[in-house]
Amino acid sequence: MVTQEQRRRQLAREKFLRQQQRRTSARRKARTRNSVIASVLGVIVIGSVALYTTGVLKNDDKANASSETTPSATPSASKAPDPCEKAAAGKVQKLSWKKEPAMTIDTSAAYTLKLATTCGDIGIALKTSAAPHTANSFNFLASKGYFDHTKCHRLTTNGIYVLQCGDPTGTGSGGPGYTIPDENLKDKSLKGGVYPAGTVAMANTGQKHTGGSQFFLVYQDSQLPASYTPFGTVDAAGMKVLKKIAAAGESTGQGDGAPNATVVINKATVTKS
Repeated sequence: MVTQEQRRRQLAREKFLRQQQRRTSARRKARTRNSVIASVLGVIVIGSVALYTTGVLKNDDKANASSETTPSATPSASKAPDPCEKAAAGKVQKLSWKKEPAMTIDTSAAYTLKLATTCGDIGIALKTSAAPHTANSFNFLASKGYFDHTKCHRLTTNGIYVLQCGDPTGTGSGGPGYTIPDENLKDKSLKGGVYPAGTVAMANTGQKHTGGSQFFLVYQDSQLPASYTPFGTVDAAGMKVLKKIAAAGESTGQGDGAPNATVVINKATVTKS
């Protein structure tokens, strides 16, 4: 017999999948429209990849992710104060590439991705050997300043519990112009269809090998299909930052929207240790 909790989780996952399908359909229509415009103007448009994540992920979004408990959020009478600081001076760069960057990282070495955000620093230990294409892509994008001054555009607080970032447009449809293959989908940390708190994974369109630059950070165990590349783990200090962001809630009051906290990645860096 299906319990109420199991039914709630199932509904959350189904909602997530529906959101992804709608976004994927909209993305295809937009791509067709842009192609027509490009042909008329004689301009070659390199479309960016829309990484979603389940609502977050499947986009979560990451994709975005789907999870376990928590009742549906309801709009609050008064918005919680923004727990984050003012963003650093600077603007998002409009960067795009035609193909995945060449492999330059040492797959036998340890790498750390640091997100210096307006809400605090988030350190991420990259799973370089298990997800080399993903780690290499982040190393490349960070070195180009691709993530600098970008907003984390999505927070889910019901069913799945993730913060989604990595889209320079802040719309959930941006990407670097290339895609990377899915990796590490059989990671030992993914047990029972759950992405555990602290996991960092790639958002995608719901199709295989459609990851680009959007990713999601799991701040509470979230039940999701194992189709989002897990490529890193958040450190203890970073988890505190994520909890602070989540506590401020999201804009719709329905469990899926822009974070109320002003989460901006001032600077992203990857270092080898």
